Amino acid sequence: MIFAIRPEPGLQSTLQNARELGLAIIGRPLFEVVPLAWDAPDASDFDALLIGSANAFRHGGEALEGLQSLPVHAVGEATADAAHEAGFTVAATGKGGLQAIVDATKDNMRFLRLAGEEHVVLDLPEKITVETRVLYSVRAIPLTGSDEISLRAGEPLVLLHSAAAAEHFAAECDRRGLDRAAISLACIGPRVATAAGEGWKLCKSAPQPDDTALLALARDMCQ
Repeated sequence: MIFAIRPEPGLQSTLQNARELGLAIIGRPLFEVVPLAWDAPDASDFDALLIGSANAFRHGGEALEGLQSLPVHAVGEATADAAHEAGFTVAATGKGGLQAIVDATKDNMRFLRLAGEEHVVLDLPEKITVETRVLYSVRAIPLTGSDEISLRAGEPLVLLHSAAAAEHFAAECDRRGLDRAAISLACIGPRVATAAGEGWKLCKSAPQPDDTALLALARDMCQ
């Protein structure tokens, strides 16, 4: 059985995509996204928005309205879709993380990055500047007794969408006395796999950091 533990509403998207692939999957969010108070800077001070998660649009609130003149450079398709739904124009959609977007930017660019509390530090070329605003926090939820029962049954495979998810899930397994050697992990990238630590039955990373590649990896691991 496959377990998806990412927060809503991304969880529902993962569940739907998995079921379309014919995968048996259970959704149990071990995180919740909480909006934070923030002030939007003057849009005229920037050339574009740099967005690493659809949560920026889902939880940014009214302050986003003053930034709609800025084109969006989105980390992937789901984030680009959320940008369109929020009334933004998407200038670029990446496939290999925000660092790849920054590296591919040929002109001088002043980015405003809208992010969560946990976000990857970027290595910036001289021609690129990035100012960051934190819009939301992703808070962890403990495993329950019913979660423990489910994870002890069969050969569970857990989807991990972030390093924070990997660290939290690993800590919760240890707290509950779950045997890591009986649990497999499908990770959205190598950084996430590293954060999960060692001792798992299997721990593999998707070739691309998106839900489609992650679910394809999970399907292969289940066969």
